[in-house]
Amino acid sequence: MLLRSTLSLPVVLLLAGCSARAGRPAATSSATAATAAAPAADATPRHVTFTLASRATNEPRVINVYTPPGYERERGTAYPVVYMPDGGMEEDFPHIANTIDSLIALREIAPVLVVGIENTERRRDMTGPTTVASDSTIAPRVGGSAAFRRFIRDELMPEIGRRYRVTDETTIVGESLVGLFIVETFLHEPALFRRYIALDPSVWWNGGELVRTAQQRLGGLAGLERTLFLTTSREPSTAEGTAALAAMLRAQAPAGLTLYHEPRPDLEHGTIYRAAIPAAFVKVLGR
Repeated sequence: MLLRSTLSLPVVLLLAGCSARAGRPAATSSATAATAAAPAADATPRHVTFTLASRATNEPRVINVYTPPGYERERGTAYPVVYMPDGGMEEDFPHIANTIDSLIALREIAPVLVVGIENTERRRDMTGPTTVASDSTIAPRVGGSAAFRRFIRDELMPEIGRRYRVTDETTIVGESLVGLFIVETFLHEPALFRRYIALDPSVWWNGGELVRTAQQRLGGLAGLERTLFLTTSREPSTAEGTAALAAMLRAQAPAGLTLYHEPRPDLEHGTIYRAAIPAAFVKVLGR
């Protein structure tokens, strides 16, 4: 493996960290400047929106797709894809698409597509089953991560492949409960994506079961070249479990894993996504 550099979360913090995503400041034109203060609203990025009827989640799903500059002109070129839950126009899609667009313009990363998945029941889709009673109080339904992963694998990815010129170089990115889903996917189905970027993942879910059982799932990584980027804020409930996971992977994961674990105690749970994501993209997607 190549190394680059209390598990219970109060419900009040969860509700604060996973609330509406609109109103975050706009991404700026460089990885450094993007961490600075900015206006309150993101510019609308270049994108196409379509709706995909999902059998896996039994509902229509709204999908937003950003294509990089030159996509229409360079018709013989296929592109990697960054997938993102929290991908609605009133969620994190404008911020992430604009950040990607800026980093491409700066030649910090190669051109990629961004596929944003708008939420319907976020806490249902991003969480696995739990035996902790307090976990189940955060939403009417939880524990639907397997169905959401099936939607991505069996419905969304094939549809993106039909509509766009894409390679099999796929990345998934997100924070908080989406970070939990990303870590779960990395451990349960590591072949689904090439690169995993999880910011302040809620690995406290189900009493930290995902971290406790991670070692048992390392066999799924055998023979795969994968990248996992983990970063956490000062919040102990995400930082401690993520540090334990990173330490285990550092010691025992197969050689094909490139691991980044970058604690950011200078940041809070509510600020880490915008502050840390430009540098994360440069490290994981950089030329």
